[in-house]
Amino acid sequence: MVWCVEDDATIRDIEVYALQSTGFEARGFKDSDSFWEALQSERPQLVVLDVMLPGMDGVELLKKIRASAKFSDLPIIMATAKGTEYDKIQSLDLGADDYIVKPFGVMELISRIKSVLRRCRPAESASELTMGGIGLHLDERTLTIDGERVQVTYKEFELLRLFMNHPGIAFTRDQLFSNIWGMDYAGETRTVDMHIRTLRQKLGKYGELIETVRHIGYRMEKIE
Repeated sequence: MVWCVEDDATIRDIEVYALQSTGFEARGFKDSDSFWEALQSERPQLVVLDVMLPGMDGVELLKKIRASAKFSDLPIIMATAKGTEYDKIQSLDLGADDYIVKPFGVMELISRIKSVLRRCRPAESASELTMGGIGLHLDERTLTIDGERVQVTYKEFELLRLFMNHPGIAFTRDQLFSNIWGMDYAGETRTVDMHIRTLRQKLGKYGELIETVRHIGYRMEKIE
């Protein structure tokens, strides 16, 4: 089920119709309040969220979703008429999984939705990655530090999984952006650096294992 939060009824109807025509279940919402109320009883696979909404706008709603432990990993594509670099970076920094600028073709929207759903597909089998006191539980999508559970966002989880799967390997920022966000790098340095910084903080004393590789990017130190 894909939910489209869009105050323009014509655009909302087109989005829902296009999704249903390509095999998705879809539902439209005209504002943040009706969306948030429905979210308390049902969880969609993905949300297409317009920035310019009446009442609480899309950016504030995105913040609210990401601040919720229950919905922090909900896949979200921001849709807006704004196409400036600042608006794009702001949405990505706040945890959006992709960003699409109006006017967009319905096939582009469908393609982006499928791409995000592929990236956000949960692990199919139970498994765990460990390094020192770090435990990354792939089946539950949870992180524990010395046995204590720590809340992380979807992107932080995926960054840590990439590092733990490849200890000692240095990744450039564009490689990290491509692997985790699934989009062209296009100079999004601040987004990558911000997520690395918050991930280090959440890892506590193990945060220093994520090393900055000068002029390249980042790597996670091996623990023998």
